[in-house]
Amino acid sequence: MKIHAPRRTYIRVPRDDVYGFAKFLFEEKECRLSIATGIDKRDGMEIIYHFSHDPSGTYYSIKTLVPKDDLKIKSLADFLPAANWIEREIHELLGIDFVGHPNLIPLLTAETWPGDLHPLRRDYADEHKDLKVEKSTEER
Repeated sequence: MKIHAPRRTYIRVPRDDVYGFAKFLFEEKECRLSIATGIDKRDGMEIIYHFSHDPSGTYYSIKTLVPKDDLKIKSLADFLPAANWIEREIHELLGIDFVGHPNLIPLLTAETWPGDLHPLRRDYADEHKDLKVEKSTEER
């Protein structure tokens, strides 16, 4: 745990414990999910769930590392509706599979975008700089 500022605390949690810890913050401590962040680090994909405890003005950020050879983590969307869209965005842009998520369909990229290409990965720019994506005339 690292207290970054008087009302900002970062807590590193193993991937398998994120679901239970997030549920504790939401249900027991009455925190709300503000946003989540996905970051491609050299040693894995980092996910940070940012929770706010509004009465005290305190933020708790749960950080976890998902190994690049096993890009899976349990979705929080079943008990935390606010996680639904941001998990979809992180899935689409970084390729992390949120296990149990009700609807991981693309949200930001064109419907003709290849599903195995994730534009926020470190290796994306070099490997796919010549990619051409067809324009779609259909609405989602």
